[in-house]
Amino acid sequence: MPASTLDFSGGNLSLSRPGKAASLRAWDAADELLLTEAVARITPSEMQRVLVVDDQFGALTLGLSAFGPDVVADSAVLPVALVDNARRNPELPPPVAVRSWLNPPEGPYHAIVLRIPRHSDYLAWLLRWVNGVLADDGLLLAGGMIKHLPDRSVDVFAQAVQTEEVCPARKKARVIVCRPGTASLTDWSGAWKGYALDRSELTVQALPAVFAREKLDIGTRLFLPHVRESVSVLSAGDRVLDLACGNGVVGLAALTEREDLELTFSDVSSQAVASAQRNLSEAFPSARVQCLHADGIDAGAGQFERILLNPPFHEGGVVGDHIALRLFAQAKKHLSPTGRLLMVGNRHLGYHRSLRTFFPVVRQLDANPKFVVLEAAFR
Repeated sequence: MPASTLDFSGGNLSLSRPGKAASLRAWDAADELLLTEAVARITPSEMQRVLVVDDQFGALTLGLSAFGPDVVADSAVLPVALVDNARRNPELPPPVAVRSWLNPPEGPYHAIVLRIPRHSDYLAWLLRWVNGVLADDGLLLAGGMIKHLPDRSVDVFAQAVQTEEVCPARKKARVIVCRPGTASLTDWSGAWKGYALDRSELTVQALPAVFAREKLDIGTRLFLPHVRESVSVLSAGDRVLDLACGNGVVGLAALTEREDLELTFSDVSSQAVASAQRNLSEAFPSARVQCLHADGIDAGAGQFERILLNPPFHEGGVVGDHIALRLFAQAKKHLSPTGRLLMVGNRHLGYHRSLRTFFPVVRQLDANPKFVVLEAAFR
C-alpha cells in the first residue's frame, strides 16, 4: 500500500494504513499535534518512562521512538501496522511489543501520550486507568480530532484528571495537557455495564470500548433466533466461530442452544475479548471455548462448521463495508465445505451482493427495515 509522509517538529515518517485505499492516510492532524507537543514537553532521559496509549497505525509510537516508549492499545490492528511501518522507517530503533488491555503495562510513567477515543465511557475508563500508572508529577498529553471528540469530554476530563492546559486547535485537532487526578477504576461504577439476554437467564456485561454494551442491539436481536436454529442441527464437538464477537452474546446464545459445541470468540478489541472471557467464565465455565484478540481470522485457525458475524461498518472515522469484505474473504478460507456463514448487517450496505463474490450460495433468512440476516455457503 503506498505510504504518505508525516512531517512534524521531531522529524518525518513514512506511514501506510494496512488494507486501505491509497487515499486514506495512516495518520491525521491529531497525531501530528500530539507529536509536536510531546517533543516540546518531554525530555528524553533513561530515567523517564513514556507510554503511548491507543496509537492507530504507528505514527505516535515511531514518532516518539527517541523516548523508547511502551505501547498499549485496544485494537489488534496496531501490532500489524506497527511492524509494517517500522520497516518503512529502518533508521529508527525497533519498537517494543504492543500490549493490550488483556496484559496492560505497569507504571509509574512520567509521560503518557493518548489518542482520545470517540466514546465518553471509554475515555472515562482510560483516564482513570492513567491515574493508576502516571507518576505523581507525571504529564498526560491527550489529543484527537475535534469532530471525533466524545460528548461531554470536558466533563469527563474534569471528573478524572487535572486539566493544566488546552492547546490551541490546529488543523481541526486538539491536545489537552493534564496532570494525574484521584479518580480510579476500583471505585468507578461505569467500568462494567450489561443486560439480561432474552429467552434465558444469561446476563452479559462489557467494558466501555465494546459495541452495544448496555442493551442488545436491534440487528443482533433479529440475528439470534437464526443462530440458535442453525447451530441446533450441528454434531457434538463441531467448531463454531463468533467473529467480531463483542461481548460474546452471539456465541453465548449458540452455547445456550448447544453447550457441546466448540466455540471460538474473536475480536479486534481487547476489551471485547476480556468481556467475552468474563461472560463465558460465569455462564459456561466448563464449555470448550477459546478467546482470541485478533484482526479477523488467524491464518492457523482451521475450519469451522459455522461462522457467526455481525460485522463492524466503521473504523475510526471511516464508514463502509471494507471491514466486512475482508472478513468475508477470510471466512471463505476457514469455512468447512459443508459449513455456513451466518451474518446480520445494515441493509443499505448491500451485503447480499458482496457475499456472492465469495460464496456461490447466498440466501436471505430474515429482514427488517434496517437489517438483513444472510446465510452463505459453498453448496
